[in-house]
This record gives sequence, structure tokens and C-alpha cells, in this order.
Amino acid sequence: MTKKIKILIFTLFLCSLLLPYKLVNSAGGLSKSLSNSNAEVFIISPLDKEVVSSPVEVIFGISNMTVAPAGIKKELSGHHHLIIDTDILPSLSKPIPSDKKHLHFGKGQTRTFIDLKSGTHTLQLIFGDYMHVPHHKPLVSKKITITVE
Repeated sequence: MTKKIKILIFTLFLCSLLLPYKLVNSAGGLSKSLSNSNAEVFIISPLDKEVVSSPVEVIFGISNMTVAPAGIKKELSGHHHLIIDTDILPSLSKPIPSDKKHLHFGKGQTRTFIDLKSGTHTLQLIFGDYMHVPHHKPLVSKKITITVE
């Protein structure tokens, strides 16, 4: 067997190992980690339409997937991103931005306290993989509205 054929076979073997874990975005974007078909992400607390005081404790939920810190490549896992007061979701084919409206919980946190001014606010979760990219079958929670007194 020639050296070129051996390299080709080895390369195909390596690619076959990655297939169960990654899909390539047909639009040419980043490859995406898979999510369980029955996985869901949700906000446990506060409840939709709840009146709360600041700082607000937000508790994250995930079913049929596991939480893992950013940078840790593990099948069917990821970490939470909290979207605050925004009507437009970030791109589902790129890493989720990190700013005051897109909070990352890359250490694997499942709850946080956030300071919010008095008034009405919206909260929503997006689950991202080890590189902060939403999964193939993105996991996005229902948006809730809260009032801070």
C-alpha cells in the first residue's frame, strides 16, 4: 500500500470518528454539536409574569442533555447562555455573543443572580456547546417576562 493511500485511509478513519458528534452546517458555517431530539432548555425560576426584586435569582433547567463547562468537548452536553431584554436571537450558526444582553455561564453554572432595574424585563436561555455555538436542533427556551419592583 502506498503512503498516500495509507494517509487517505487514516484521514477517512478520523473523519468517521467525528461524524456522530458533529454536523457541518450546509450554509458553510461552523460545524455544530448534536443535541438530543427530545432535549429541552427552560427557566425554572422566576416564573413567567412573576413580580420579583433585584437581584433576581435565575435558575436554569435542561432535560435529556448534560451540563459541561465551555471548552470541554463532550457528546450531548453544553452550557447555558441567558438572553436579557432582547427580541432578536443571536445567530444560531455562530458562537453566542458575550455582552450585557448575552450572559455566558461557561463554568457550567445552573443558576445566577442578576441585577435588573425596576420595570419589565424578558429572559430566555440558549444552550451552547463547548465553543458557545447552539447545537444542531438549537435548544432555546420559551421567553419569559418578569417585573422587577
